[in-house]
Amino acid sequence: MSKKKPRPTPVPAETIAGLIDAHTHLASAGARSREEIDAMVARAKEAGVEKICTVGDGLAEAEEALAAAQHHDAVYAACAIHPTRADELDDNARERLRELASDERCVAVGEAGIDTYWITHEPERTASLEQQEESLRFHVDLACETGKALMIHNREGDEDLMRILADAPQPKDVILHCFSSPLAVAEQALERGYYLSFAGNVTFKRNDELREAARIAPAEKILIETDAPYMTPEPFRGTKNSPALIGHTAKVVAAARGVEVTELTAQLSRNFDTVYGL
Repeated sequence: MSKKKPRPTPVPAETIAGLIDAHTHLASAGARSREEIDAMVARAKEAGVEKICTVGDGLAEAEEALAAAQHHDAVYAACAIHPTRADELDDNARERLRELASDERCVAVGEAGIDTYWITHEPERTASLEQQEESLRFHVDLACETGKALMIHNREGDEDLMRILADAPQPKDVILHCFSSPLAVAEQALERGYYLSFAGNVTFKRNDELREAARIAPAEKILIETDAPYMTPEPFRGTKNSPALIGHTAKVVAAARGVEVTELTAQLSRNFDTVYGL
């Protein structure tokens, strides 16, 4: 019986100046203390990463995200409760999220959205669709109240997500993080003026349709992210991700768009500043 080949140790691409990581989870990736945050940001900086948005997918991690942003100038925060945890959105959580989202170092409300994948696979541990919709509508309102971008998580929830966003109040901007939906959804989202943010899965060999979505997106409506510690790009798929690996994704997106990677990173940096109000 043949043994599986060991997975290669992840290493950054060659240094690419001006990179951004529009969505990562520093705490989940292993950077919780100030020293750990400094070390992870320093490794990313060596790879060319200049700006990072770290995200909380629950109230505890949202607190950590904002603390990281308050500690490090290169780090910004997005705060929300993940749709799978929408049942945790009680009155106390709503009030605390209002406080977090009002902080100047919090640049987006997210990640909020719709996730039916886990409703199907672990319904006993996942908020219902009704709870997720109620939570999403709260986060939409919060984004509107604070003037911040709305950062969306969507897993197998295209129809419900687009329906809710269509009849809800319109935030300053909407970011579809880790965009993974069919091309028709990309086209609809772009027609509405949403941003598409591409993670490491855009590098996966079979994801031609995702690369096509990256190709057709207007230059001013595209972002890239790691979603670390998840979605590690090729050739390191299946290992732990970190912001330092974003260059691999940038190279694939640049190739899909037919531009030099330096041209792409300059545009991405402008987009990061625009969507996050910097």
